[in-house]
Amino acid sequence: MKKVSAAVKETTAQLGLKMPFILIEPGRSIVGPAGLTLYTVGSVKKIPDVRTYISVDGGMGDSPRYILYQSRYEVVCANKAEKERECTATIAGKCCESGDLIQEWTSVQRVEPGDILAVLATGAYNYSMASNYNRIPRPAVVFVSRGESRIVVRRESYDDLSRNDI
Repeated sequence: MKKVSAAVKETTAQLGLKMPFILIEPGRSIVGPAGLTLYTVGSVKKIPDVRTYISVDGGMGDSPRYILYQSRYEVVCANKAEKERECTATIAGKCCESGDLIQEWTSVQRVEPGDILAVLATGAYNYSMASNYNRIPRPAVVFVSRGESRIVVRRESYDDLSRNDI
C-alpha cells in the first residue's frame, strides 16, 4: 500500500493534478489465502492414456468457482503433504455432472480412498457462493487460530434442507 500511495503522489505531482481520493478493497487477496477446503478422497479412477480422476465428498455445490470461471487452485494431499507430487489428476465432485470438477490436470501426491485433499486459497468466495445443488447440505465452516479451532457455521443437515418443504 505504501508503494502504491507513493507512486500516486509522485505521478499526480509530476502531472500537476490534484491528489485523488483512492479506496482499495483488497478482499480476495487477503481472505482468499486465509481459507482452504478439505475433502475426503472417495475413489481414484485411472483411465490409461486419458486421465486420472480423484473423486471427493464435495464438489461444485460447495466449490463453484472452477466450473463458473475455471479458477485455478493448488491442491495438496494434506496427510501426504511432505511427499512429492507425482500424479496429474482431475478432482471430481460427487454430483455425477460433467462439470462437477474442483480442478483439472492438477499436480498432486498419489492418493488413495480416505486421504484428505486440501484445496488452498478458497477463503474468498466458496462459502458465499455455495449452494444446495442436488439437495446436498453445505459443509461446516471452521476457523483455526494458534492451534485452536471453532465452528463458526454449522454443517447443514437434510432436515435443514427440507425445513420449508410443504
